[in-house]
Amino acid sequence: MNEEHSGACLCGSVRFKTSDRPREVVACHCSQCRKQTGLYYAAANVATDKLVVEGEASVTWYRASAFARRGFCKTCGSALFWQADGAEEISVMAGLFDRPTGLEIAYHIYCADKGDYYEITDGLPQYGQGRP
Repeated sequence: MNEEHSGACLCGSVRFKTSDRPREVVACHCSQCRKQTGLYYAAANVATDKLVVEGEASVTWYRASAFARRGFCKTCGSALFWQADGAEEISVMAGLFDRPTGLEIAYHIYCADKGDYYEITDGLPQYGQGRP
């Protein structure tokens, strides 16, 4: 389904557009996502060939694991992207999308690693690790 969505980081140095509807929002509670964002990572996947990023010079990539990288704005520090090596999709932080987004959280992953200072009470599916 073709739908245009756009968004930006906090300072606007990095803007993006996608010509396709993002997939459902996934909430990741792993320790890396919590350390990067302060709570949990809520992101929607977008096909890389449907994503146009303006201000790519302001995106800094950090390899936090052996299989993926995380992109953030080097000006304001906004978390932007998560991408597995060789993937044809990129996870875009849901909070970056301009409103109205039409997006909804579908499920939670890495709940066994979630912070001890909050509960997940929205009734959505929860997986101890990644989604089976």
